[in-house]
Amino acid sequence: MTVSNIAHLPTPQETEDAKITSRALSKYAHNDRLHLKIANQHQDPDDLILPGYAINLLLDILTEMSKGNAITVMPIHAELTTQEAAEILNVSRPHLVDLLEQGKIPFRKVGTHRRVLAKEVFDYKQRIDADRLEALAELTSQAQELGMGYE
Repeated sequence: MTVSNIAHLPTPQETEDAKITSRALSKYAHNDRLHLKIANQHQDPDDLILPGYAINLLLDILTEMSKGNAITVMPIHAELTTQEAAEILNVSRPHLVDLLEQGKIPFRKVGTHRRVLAKEVFDYKQRIDADRLEALAELTSQAQELGMGYE
């Protein structure tokens, strides 16, 4: 699977279609699989079987499209450039290179270029998000103990 760097914003019609389809599909979000029959005027209907994971992934895609957002689908084993990884983390490329050199995110070198697995970038993002939530919970707890009006 290739990853496209060209973001396509959905048209107003695609946004509306995504809203309607995501509402209909959301009824089946907890199914292990979904059997669809696609009707075609000039051919026999096609049968499709969507596994549960694909149903939820499709629902996530449609939900984002219904909000007018562009979507990129990327395999977890994709190798990213430092610029692509920085964009995913919403940091500058030099900051990402610092994270790599500090050993916070594993990478490999291809010649003089660093390559990072998408999985490693997402794992790092998950770790820092968890750390942030923990720090926020601690601050909230301290504010409550000090009677600062947070309950």
